[in-house]
Amino acid sequence: MSSTGDPVSADQQLIDHAQRHGYVVSVKQLALWRRAGLLPRNTSRSLGRGRGSASVADGEAFGLVVALARLARRGVRPFHLALALFGEGHPVPEETVRGAFGKAVQALGAGLGKEGPEAGEDEEEWAERIADEVVASGQRVRLVPARARRIDEGIARYMRERGVVWPPVELEDLDQNPEPSSMSGGEATAAAVTAVLRGGAAITPQGIGDVLRSMQPAGWGNPGASLAEYTVEDVPDAAQEVFLADGGMSTVPEGDARDILLGLAETAPLGDLRDAWAASGATREWALNLCSRIEAELEAGELGDAAFEWLMSRTLVSGMVLIAEVGDRYWSPADRAVNAVTLLLMRQSFRDLDEKVPGCQWDLLESPAVMPPPLLPFFQSGLTHSE
Repeated sequence: MSSTGDPVSADQQLIDHAQRHGYVVSVKQLALWRRAGLLPRNTSRSLGRGRGSASVADGEAFGLVVALARLARRGVRPFHLALALFGEGHPVPEETVRGAFGKAVQALGAGLGKEGPEAGEDEEEWAERIADEVVASGQRVRLVPARARRIDEGIARYMRERGVVWPPVELEDLDQNPEPSSMSGGEATAAAVTAVLRGGAAITPQGIGDVLRSMQPAGWGNPGASLAEYTVEDVPDAAQEVFLADGGMSTVPEGDARDILLGLAETAPLGDLRDAWAASGATREWALNLCSRIEAELEAGELGDAAFEWLMSRTLVSGMVLIAEVGDRYWSPADRAVNAVTLLLMRQSFRDLDEKVPGCQWDLLESPAVMPPPLLPFFQSGLTHSE
């Protein structure tokens, strides 16, 4: 403030700049954004000859104040603003960026606690106990959200009306498992909690197969789940490099996933965080757009490219991503940040696998059934044997 109580000249310049772009900003808002590390502080410049000093706004502040005014609304959290600014490419301080990603990760699994195993209780028993407590509280993972179920049912009805056998019998023939199992909502919830608490130690071939089967349309065979379930028998040498003796996945770190993801938020290059943020947003846009396209085809009574892409995506990794995105109706910047850091962990796992098992058929990632198209370039980067 100046000696007369009016806004300092630099703040007034920022307020005027925002107003020229159609936004109303107050001195109080500027102060709040500075305290949150979102807006650089003004500097003082001497006017010389005893005339005192004037306040000068940082050059980057003009673009930031317009972006903040556009993104800010009642109730929005400062760290959400930091994430959004960072994702748009604005010059947010590194400390603020990492702190924002960290807050998002720390909220993951809220309610699971951090007390660790009790005396005489090993980590597996502890994770199972916490998972049981979560399930007993009534929490459930929604395996197939209503929107996806309506699309599945619409496609099945379309096929029946035209006398088309779907899914094709060949799909079931490719499923080697004669007695496939899947998960209930409670079992899926328990598995998710256990994976958060134990990391790679809780990820097994059978568990991967169970998840894939639980999220597929009813009555389908699932060759992808079968491949996961029989990995150890089919490719024992490669399986030894990927899975531990007790079944856990060696390419995903053991331990509390929140700690693992927090470590990435604190140490990953900012460029990698921004790439993961962009990949996360593009994947969500792909999933929701695919839903809208297939719904339009069903409404028109003529299935086309969208239906083909949907059916190709439903049983493998693409299907898991698709269902997760469709089921998450209220997607906050914190959700996107957690998703982004998780993508970094997955890419790190791919790179580890690429080093351990040269000759992996990475070209299969290019199938829409295996990997959503927006994630393909993100995961392919750094795979030295991908050629």
